[in-house]
Formats: sequence, structure tokens, C-alpha cells
Amino acid sequence: MSKGAENNVIAQNKKARHDYFIEETYEAGIVLKGTEIKSIRARRVNLKDSYARIHNGEVELLNMHISPYEQGNRYNHDPLRTRKLLLHRKEIDKLIGRTKEDGFTIVPLKLYIKNGFAKVLLGVGKGKKKYDKREELKQKAAKREIERAFRERQKM
Repeated sequence: MSKGAENNVIAQNKKARHDYFIEETYEAGIVLKGTEIKSIRARRVNLKDSYARIHNGEVELLNMHISPYEQGNRYNHDPLRTRKLLLHRKEIDKLIGRTKEDGFTIVPLKLYIKNGFAKVLLGVGKGKKKYDKREELKQKAAKREIERAFRERQKM
């Protein structure tokens, strides 16, 4: 994903990198209905417990919560409906191969607007064990401590 003025990050799934070792990422479009894009632009989206699966050769995003649009009245949508993701056939075939391997899952990492279209950055990852998560937290704390000590030394 290039860093430009057109890319506007709407939502991030910060828990995903904590819970999974992300090995590959894919950019996918989303099939939206009616007022969903207005809710997305208003940043009324939650990726926290969402995940993707492959069903009948298509990639679907489940449990992504898009709040109903306030001015949408009867045209509003189901906030947790299953949404189809748009990927190239070769990418879908790669995802099928990776998810057949034991322990791999597809998790949305970011939702953003690119050139006027809503896109999802999908990560293919393997779940972390509890000790992996603890080790990562220890490393972050040690790194913070080293940086703090370095800054203190620079002040002197």
C-alpha cells in the first residue's frame, strides 16, 4: 500500500498483529450496499473480531461491523452481514492453498479509502501462542527502556 494523499485509513485491527504472525498481505475491494460507504467514510466501522473465509471459490469477510447510516432510514443495511471481497483469481488460489495449511487464517488488518473505493488489507497469518505474545510484550518493554535510557543520556 503506497503512502499517498488518496489513501485514507478508516479502521485498523491492532489486535491482529498481536494475535497472529502475519506472513503475507493482500489488498481487496469490498462489495458494499447502499449506505455502507457513507458509514465507512464517517469512520463508523469495527474490524476487531472480523475474519475472512473462502466459500465457493469466493472470499467473504465476516463479523465486520459497519454501523447503520444515521440518515439512511429504510435503506440501511445489516451491520454484521457477510461481505464479498474482490481479489484476482490467482490471489484467491494462493489464499486457498495457504488456508489449507494447518493453523493459517485470513484476517483484515486495515480498512481504507483508495482512489474513492473502500479497500481492505488482508493478512494471512498463523495464530500466536500465549508464550509468543508474552515474549513480544517483554521485547517491547525492553526496547522502550533502552530508548528511555538513551534519551536520558542525551540530555546530560
